Amino acid sequence: MPQRIAAPSTTPTRAGAVWALVISSVAGFMAALDNLVVTTALPSIRKDLGGALDDLEWTVSAYTLTFAVLLMTGAALGDRFGRRRLFLAGLTVFTGASAAAAMAPGIDSLIAARAVQGAGAAVMMPLTLTLLTAAVPAARRGLAYGIWGAVNGLAVASGPLIGGSLTEHVSWHWIFWLNVPLGVALLPLARLRLAESHGTGAPLDAPGTLLASGGLFGIVYGLVRGPADGWTSLLVLTGLFVGGALLSGFVLYSSRAENPMLPMRLFRARAFAGINVASLLMFLGMFGSIFLLSQYLQGVLGYSPTEAGLRMLPWTGMPILVAPVAGILSDRIGGRPVVAAGLFLQAAGLGYLASAVSTDVSYSTQLPGLIISGVGMALYFAPAAYLVMSSVRPQEQGIASGANNALREVGGALGIAVMSSIFSAQGGYESAQTFVDGLRPALVTGSVAIALAAAAALAIPARRRERKDGAAAEQAPALAVETLSR
Repeated sequence: MPQRIAAPSTTPTRAGAVWALVISSVAGFMAALDNLVVTTALPSIRKDLGGALDDLEWTVSAYTLTFAVLLMTGAALGDRFGRRRLFLAGLTVFTGASAAAAMAPGIDSLIAARAVQGAGAAVMMPLTLTLLTAAVPAARRGLAYGIWGAVNGLAVASGPLIGGSLTEHVSWHWIFWLNVPLGVALLPLARLRLAESHGTGAPLDAPGTLLASGGLFGIVYGLVRGPADGWTSLLVLTGLFVGGALLSGFVLYSSRAENPMLPMRLFRARAFAGINVASLLMFLGMFGSIFLLSQYLQGVLGYSPTEAGLRMLPWTGMPILVAPVAGILSDRIGGRPVVAAGLFLQAAGLGYLASAVSTDVSYSTQLPGLIISGVGMALYFAPAAYLVMSSVRPQEQGIASGANNALREVGGALGIAVMSSIFSAQGGYESAQTFVDGLRPALVTGSVAIALAAAAALAIPARRRERKDGAAAEQAPALAVETLSR
């Protein structure tokens, strides 16, 4: 079946690019923020709504689970039925579910609202990059990705700060109410300012969608429940085994299908394969570290949620300052060296923090590790998006973004699960010293994972090779490239 690209009705303008950047960055911020924004609010939620420890964990896990499972499905639906149309649908679901979570009368209804919220985010998030790419000229995409990456990186890292501050000074309900005015404001802007575009004209890949969604559900369910239920529990082992089997079936099916949701040939390109492996390992180390360090600052060093978040600003706030510069650098020298340098710095920063943490360490001693980690994280985000989107043809950018975001979420879930298990095996919550005893090896694990991510980034072809491959890809079809890239 011939491929079809629905071109925007008008040539993209500078104003259109600015609007696309604002809309995609704010929407991405909302979706990324809700990964960890609940963590510092859990004690207050339990006080108001009750529930056992497992119930509280599900207020975090329900969002992660549906978000990770449906990312590729959301991207595929956007490619097939219209990226702006599905973006608006996802944003509407996310905003409505945020209001439902804020008004939840009990813990069960809160968990259900969080699951629906994750589904909306899964449809919305991967389409932010494809819509942004369609609106921004190719020569300026590095800068645009830099700003987008800075905002998203800030959202992930500052989730505990924002959640803690709102909980401490207002109420935990406002960590969800915050999304509602933003979503309501974005809906008419997106409808009026974003141009519609499609992927290929191929029919929706129903078998591939079911296999990928089922496989990701099993894997992510096993990962998020492993630390609480035990890695040998029946449900965890069943989820991991069945999920692995379904994903293996997805790979085999997609290798032979005529119009697969995720063409396996994309992974034959070293740029696409390398950046996806790097992304998974990066989020493994980063999510797990932030999850434990935010608890360390409060539970061991005695800071309030707001004080702990402020002291992490040299790490969490650094993307705002550095990521746009990283985007400009990726335009000039290519994404590979910038990503690799950022990952090595992030690994070094976590390694330093692992050696520095103690029951009474001063903030000035922690500060170098926080700054190094922040610069490293900022250097990673923008060029990573650039590498993902430039490694595939324009009509495949939606599913490429969905696949990359899905792997990031799986990496984040894996990071929290693995590093929490290491923490529990080597220490615990019994005292400040046992917490530090568990934190050190967990941070070392995160540092090693991100160092391996840097090695994967170095396997990406150098810029000259990227340009050659990209030029060949962009020649088919030339009309689409002229429409989407000019």
